[in-house]
Amino acid sequence: MRPAREQDLPAIVTLMNAAFRGGGEHRGWSTEADYISGTRTSESLLREEIASQAQFFVVDADAPSRIRGCVSLKQLSPEKWYLGSLTVDPAQQNSGFGRELLAAAEDYLVSQGASVIEMTVVQLRHALISWYERRGYHLTGATRPFPYGDSRIGTPLRDDLSFVVLEKLLETVR
Repeated sequence: MRPAREQDLPAIVTLMNAAFRGGGEHRGWSTEADYISGTRTSESLLREEIASQAQFFVVDADAPSRIRGCVSLKQLSPEKWYLGSLTVDPAQQNSGFGRELLAAAEDYLVSQGASVIEMTVVQLRHALISWYERRGYHLTGATRPFPYGDSRIGTPLRDDLSFVVLEKLLETVR
């Protein structure tokens, strides 16, 4: 896992759009395509996230200008960080790579003094929520509204979308 560079942004966009909204033979196991259509992100949205102090990290693939996975991390307080956009190439899903990427992100956050990770997940992504729960995350009971009307992140196909909030307490020593 390394910090993303400006030249990585097109590959991050391609990866995230394939993983979150892709279809066909490379449809991932946790896609949002059944309830959100269109693109998941763009270079301009990634730049906005980075400008808001989010740090993107990537894991390179063997082919030039391709990445296997990415994650964004944003400090909310000295102890609490937000983890978002954990993305694995759909062709690499179910290989254990997602667990490795999540563990690398958690290790990085521990090295930064974090003790809590927060994330949000669309409430309909039951398999993904369960995946995170098996890795020590728990539902907090809090929800956040879905950004209806912001077509930059896709078009919702349902009117009942929201985000659930998950948290994990980090061990200070791994």
